[in-house]
Formats: sequence, structure tokens, C-alpha cells
Amino acid sequence: MKKIGQLSCFRVSFLTGGSSSVDALTPKMQKDTLDSFRSGKVNLLFTTDVAEEGIHIPDCSCVIRFDLPRTTRSYVQSRGRARQRDSQYILMIEQGNVKQDDLISGIMRSKASMTGIASNREPEDSHPSFLPTEEINEYHISKTGAKITTDSSISVLNQYCDKLPKDKYYTPRPKFQFTHYGDGYECTVTLPSSAMFQLLVGQKARNMQKAKQLVCLDACKRLHQLGALDDHLSPSVEEPPPEISSKSSISTPGAGLGTTKRKELHGTTKVLSMSGSWGSDRSVTKLQGYKLNFVCDQVGQKYSAFVLLIDASIAKEAATLDIDLYLHDKMVKASVSPCGPLELDAWQMEQTKLFQALLFNSLFGKLFIGSKASKTPREFILKKDDVFLWNKENMYLLLPVDSTLDSHKSVCINWSVIDVVATAVGFMRSIYSDGKCNLTDKLNYEKNGEDLIHLANKSCKGNDLKNMVVLAIHTGKIYTIVVVSDLCANSKFDGTTDKKEAKFRTFAEYFEKKYSIFLCHPLQPLLVLKPTHNPHNLLSSKNRDEDNVVENKNRANSLVHMPPELLIPLDLPIDVLRVFYLFPSLMHRLESLMLASQLRSEIAYRDSDISSFVILEAMTTLRCCEDFSMERLELLGDSVLKYAVSAHLFMTFLNKHEGQLSSRRQETICNATLYRLGIERRIQGYIRDAAFDPRRWLAPGQLSRRPCPCECPVNSEVVTEDIHRIDDKSIIIGKACDKGHRWICSKTISDCVEALIGAYYVEGGLKAAFAVLKWFQIETEIEEELIMEALSSASVRNYLPKVDVVELLEAKLGYTFQMKGLLIEALTHSSQQESGATYCYQRLEFLGDAVLDILITRHLFLSHKDTDEGELTDLRSASVNNENFAQVAVKHNLHQFLQHSSGFLQDQITEYVNSLESSSMDRASLLSSGPCRGPKVCFLLSVGQCIRDSRSHE
Repeated sequence: MKKIGQLSCFRVSFLTGGSSSVDALTPKMQKDTLDSFRSGKVNLLFTTDVAEEGIHIPDCSCVIRFDLPRTTRSYVQSRGRARQRDSQYILMIEQGNVKQDDLISGIMRSKASMTGIASNREPEDSHPSFLPTEEINEYHISKTGAKITTDSSISVLNQYCDKLPKDKYYTPRPKFQFTHYGDGYECTVTLPSSAMFQLLVGQKARNMQKAKQLVCLDACKRLHQLGALDDHLSPSVEEPPPEISSKSSISTPGAGLGTTKRKELHGTTKVLSMSGSWGSDRSVTKLQGYKLNFVCDQVGQKYSAFVLLIDASIAKEAATLDIDLYLHDKMVKASVSPCGPLELDAWQMEQTKLFQALLFNSLFGKLFIGSKASKTPREFILKKDDVFLWNKENMYLLLPVDSTLDSHKSVCINWSVIDVVATAVGFMRSIYSDGKCNLTDKLNYEKNGEDLIHLANKSCKGNDLKNMVVLAIHTGKIYTIVVVSDLCANSKFDGTTDKKEAKFRTFAEYFEKKYSIFLCHPLQPLLVLKPTHNPHNLLSSKNRDEDNVVENKNRANSLVHMPPELLIPLDLPIDVLRVFYLFPSLMHRLESLMLASQLRSEIAYRDSDISSFVILEAMTTLRCCEDFSMERLELLGDSVLKYAVSAHLFMTFLNKHEGQLSSRRQETICNATLYRLGIERRIQGYIRDAAFDPRRWLAPGQLSRRPCPCECPVNSEVVTEDIHRIDDKSIIIGKACDKGHRWICSKTISDCVEALIGAYYVEGGLKAAFAVLKWFQIETEIEEELIMEALSSASVRNYLPKVDVVELLEAKLGYTFQMKGLLIEALTHSSQQESGATYCYQRLEFLGDAVLDILITRHLFLSHKDTDEGELTDLRSASVNNENFAQVAVKHNLHQFLQHSSGFLQDQITEYVNSLESSSMDRASLLSSGPCRGPKVCFLLSVGQCIRDSRSHE
């Protein structure tokens, strides 16, 4: 129509019924089409005879029928659509078609006769008392205008039955039985076992057809009241579970919920145990102590013990942590152990803060802010008030332990090392008291001699300098002295002090022009120094080889030359300095465990039974590049969720058939639903979705050397609104800004929900898994009365005629059923309804499928501990192959117990059994020989029925 220029003024659409044809429209599409026609957006509507009745169509100016009405009623219905003033009603008749001429003539005579009778009838006509009145001959829905009459009731009921579960061996349809009375007929309809009800007796009518129509009309009315027919009087699509849709308060518009294409901005949850306000206290402060011990696998490599001081007690698993740290050429075992509370007075607190701030900033941060390039004055950060360095959300101290005074029950802080570092801070403050580096008044030495090397605040013999730890006053970085060189400050500048600056003649000129420092002892020999290096990720053995390449490449060219008078000696033992390179990885793992423990406390299910390590694993994605991830737990959690929801639906909705149960289950366990539930519980803040970058890790009192300023479209650290972009490749997943905002794939949140369910199942079984499901507001609890009701529904089934079958199968399964009727239900194919059965195995198959899934997944999870998720999925798919089930059923002769009334099914079973018995094909050939034709359902059902009969999840 749109391609014809003369008809371009028409806005065209079409309307069909809800049948199973290719062009059938859904109720929503029907409604949208009618709304467009009523509003004038569409002014030419093509429709089938569905428009004759049951659908409200506005008055039309012209109705053209291509297919002639077959009855007077059809003519009246379609003619009634042209009700506008001066409207036209046109019938298309073939020229010379006598049959069509006779049909139209008969319809016109009937119309005239009906009009005459209606005009001349008496005001009150008497009718037999048993005949239904005109009022009950149709069922009308005022909300949509849809209606069912006696004429259309049979068709609607057949459409409903056609939507019920079926297979190639059985097509569900209603059955009718008639009872003759002296003054009429009464019809009883029996619906398939999967229908909302099975039996209904209709009203009396003068003939069998009318009685059948009346009982179908009553059945349709009841189906609509039960929700099986929607307000358009079409078979309804299974509605979303109300317990999911009503409980979710998170509004997340947009497509792609629970998919990888949708990226969302979320915050990071803080570790509450790490917070504290004691940093500014001027009184005695009591902190909890945890000793940190380090043992290297190389002989002679010693690492000093430290103590972690924190305001709150931490979870047991974090407080007793043992972890392997993988350095480039060795491994260090770190262990944490509680050592009781420790008290620090105001002076000690100040000294320890100076110790921590100077060492972490000189090693991994920066001791100076401002530069010539930024046009801001260069300033020593510890010159005055350092409150800006300490964040209340990240407050703890890491202090060295004096091993000579250490005891098993308590620790002794190495105050001598702390005092040395604090003294260095005092010296740095005096040098930068006026904002510039002033060494002139500070280099007054009591001793002098040719064999002495004059450092910034003391003189030492050259032989005593090797491996001494020093602090450069102009860069604020720590170095280790390697050797005394033959060069002096007046020697030709070789650029090794600063590779980017090679335009200076001498070392003295370099320091004068770059740092405004005038050397007082330019003839002293320069010292060859080894600089400190960036911290590495030591948490995984995977990172060791990568770090080796970088380490070996840079080691040869890393030495620098420095005048001694610019160096402050720190009497800091090497074994103390070494530990600082372990802290970023150790504390990151400790904080992650504390965060996992924090999530465990929120869930609040018997904390002692659930390991923080497993919860941490459930919150760790592959992007973290750890030795563990959530992938395996996600696979297990998916099976647990499927089983828990299946069992709950099976017991709760006894009148729902397998298709409806599957629809409800899918709605409950789909990624979009899991995403919403995860967001509502804010688990996104606990997810670890990026590899640990130790260069961005910050200790309390440390400034970042690699800041990532927040440019996110939010004003707070916690993202409370839905901010997302879809399929934007420019977004970097997982990388957090300084406020903790990071982009996460929507599906990652859904996956972590499943992984968390799997973690609780691994640690605490089904009870723990059900507890976390309840925390996520997923309804899975099954009350005892529901179990009893389900069992009682099976107990009323008569199994006595088949008692021999029951006994034989019980002996084969090795299980005696309390409810024999349940076993009969499990053996009954839907085709048996042709012989009068009112039940079949489809619901039990629904349950048995979920039971097998969790059993096989659990077995594979426990027996293949080093297998990744992808291989586990392949193994599970191979294990639950339909061909396997069919062969198991035939092997144990379970197919002989199947109750059915389908000759076609029997022929296929016989053919399959014969092929197994006579074929010499191996197992692989059988698996590839085509679609399964065997009785695999017997195996599924035997599992499902045992679970239901035992009344227990365990």
C-alpha cells in the first residue's frame, strides 16, 4: 500500500488474532494497533474476522469484506462496525458465483426475518426454566472490551489447551462427556492435568452442542478468574514472580541489565575496621596490636618483624593470616598474629607518625609538593601541621619490633629506629625552615680529616658507608650507599644523577642551577647510590616472571652519583627497609579479607561457619589476575540457585504446570533480577574488579605519587544514583579514581551474586546457601505445611492396580516410597491422559532436572579443584547429556515402567533399546548418532521423586 503513490494518504496497519500462526499478534501488539486506529494515527486497518467480536473497534466510515460472512450473525457483527453517519458497508462478490449470491440472499432474508420477529415479539416471553438466560450467554471484560460468547467459547478453550505443555507424543485438548436428562443435556469438561483445574460440570441445554458451548463458556470464565486467561481473554503469558518484582526498590531504567555491554559507575566500600580518629589525640591512646612476622626462603635474607596498630579488633582470619609473597628471586612467608593492646602517649604517637610518614613518602610517595613547572613553591610536607596527610577512614600504624626484647606474649616497639627517623625529620625541618634548602649553617663538623666523609649532619669513615641507608635532602628519596667513587662535585657531569639533564658541565653546577644548592665540600668524593624501586604486586606467582624482566632491565642503569653533604644517614637496618616493599601487597590482602569479613557480618549468618577467604574469592573477578577468582563459585552458585528456586516453586504452586514453573524460575534467576537484588544489597562496593596496582596503594600519612583525580559525574564518594553508559569502548573497566569510583560491567554484579551463593553453599551447605538467598530477598523457604500438602496430593492417587510395578521399581532403586502415588505420578507420561489419568511426570521432571544439576555440579566442583570454570562447564554439559540419561534408563530397565498411551512413543523406545542391544558402536559413536530418542525422562524422574518423597533438601 505504501508503495502506491495514489494511496499514500493512508496510514496502514493490520490486526490479527492470537493464534499460533506466523503473523499472529500478541495482546500488547493488538492493543497498540487499536490505540493507533482510535487516535487517528492509523486510518486504514486490515483485519481478520477477529474484529467481528471480542475486540472493541471504534465506529468506522467504511467496512469492506473480502471474505464473505458465513452466517447471519457474522454479517451483523461486521456490519455493526460501520456505524458512522453515511458509512458504507461493502461485500466483495465474485462475478457469476452462484453460491455466493445464494449465501448473501439467505443472509438478507434471515436478517429481515429477525428484524420482524424482534419488532413484533411480546413484552414477556416464557422460556423453559432450565434454559440459560441471554445474560449468561457471554462473558464480557469491561476493562478491554473483550468478550466470549457461547459460539466462540469452544475455540477459546481449545486455544488455552493448545498453550499447555505438549510434545510430539501428546497434544493436550479438552474432553467432553454428556448426560441426557428428560428435558435436555448436561456436559462435563475434563481439562489436561497441567491446566488450572481439571473438571467442570456445565448447565443444562436443549441440545448437546449448546451444552458443550455453555460448559466451555463457564470454563473460560473460571480460567480468566484464575489468571490463566488475560484481560484480552487470550492465554496469558506467565507473570513475573510478585515476590521479586514487588520487593525490588531499585529503579534502573535502560536496556542491558545484567549484561556485559552495560557499564555502570559505582563506588568502593570502605573497610570500617581501618577507620579511626585517634591521630590527633593528645592523651594516651590504646590501640590493638597485631604482630607481622616474615620468613624468607633464602638463607641469610632477614626481614624485621613489625607490629600493626589499629583502633578496632579485626576478624579472626585476618588476624591470623598466613600468606606467601612472591618476590622476583625469592618467596617470603608473612604471618599475622594478635599481640594484645598497646598504649602510646602523645609524644610516642607523634614520633611514630613522623616515622611512618617519612619512610612511606620517601619510598613510595613524595616528601615535597610544588615545583617550578607548576609555578608553586616547593615545600617539605612535614615542615608543619601534617593533619592533611592522615585520613580518618584509613588510620593505622606499622612500626618495627625490637626482636632482642620481643616476647611471645607481647611485642616491644623498636624506639631507637623510630627516633632516628624522627630526628631526620627534625633536621629536614631546620633545613627548610624558611622554605628554601639552607645547608650553610648546618654543616659544622667537630671532626675533620682526609679519611672522613662529611654527610649532611655527621661525618663518617669511608669504610663505614657501605650499605648505609641515607635520605637525600633535595629529592626526599631514600638510597643505599654502594661505594665511594673517584669523582667529586667538580668532575665532569655525566648525567647519571638525572638522566634527563645532560647540559651541565659539573655536578656542582647541576645542583646549583636545578636545586639552588651551593655545595660546601665540592672536593669530597661522590657516593655511588642505589635508589629504591617501585613496589611490586607480590600476591601471585603469575606476576613474578613479569617483574623479573623489568627488574633485570633497569638494575644495571639504576646507580646514581650524589655529594655526601646532601645525604642524611639513617641508622635504619636493611632488614627493616626490606619489609616496606612487602607492605603494599600484605596490607592489600589484609584489607581485602577485612572487607570480606565485613560483608559476612552484613549477611549475618553464623559468621564462624563461613570463611572470609571464600567470600573474598566470590568477590574477585578474573581481571584481578589473582591465583583465584569467582568463576568456579559462580558455576556452583548458579546450580544452587536453580535448585533452591525450583524446589520452592514446585512446593508452593501445586497448580502450575512445568511451563509456568520454568517461566517463573527463569524470571527469578535471570541476570537482570540478580543484578537488581545485588544492587539493592550494595554488593557492588565489595567487588574487586581490577588488578592490584601497588604504586597507587597508600599507607596512612602517605601522599600519592600517581594520583588519579576524580572526574566522575558524581559529587560524593558513594554513588547513589544510576549512572551508566552502554557499549562505550572508551571506558576502562575496574580502574578506580582517588575517590574509589570505578566502572563495572552490569553482568559482573549478577555473577557475584551467584558466586556468593556458591561460597555459602561450599562453607555451610544448603542451610547457609538458603540464608544468603533470604538475605538477597529470594524466596526459597518451604514451610512444612506446603510439603505435607504436596505429599497429600500424591497420596490420593490409587496405586493398587499397579502395586507390582511399584514394588519392582522400589527394589531396583533401593528406596521405599512413603507415598506410592508419587511414584506412579513419576512414571506417567502425559499421553496417559488419553486413558483418563489426571496427572503426569512433567512437574517432577522440572524438579529432577534441578536436582541433577546441583548434584553433578557439586561433584565436579569438589573432585576437580584445579579445573577452571570453562572446563567444569564442559564436563557438566557432557555429564547431563540426554543420551547418557537414556542409556542409564535402558541399562537399568527403567523404560519398562513408563506408563503411556502413545504407540509412536513405544515404537521409538523399542527401536532405541534394540539399537543399543544390537549395535557394536562405542560410547562416542552413540553420543554422535543423532538426537536422543531414548527414555531419559525415567532417570530424571527417579531423582525428582526421591527428593520430593524424602521431604528434605539434604
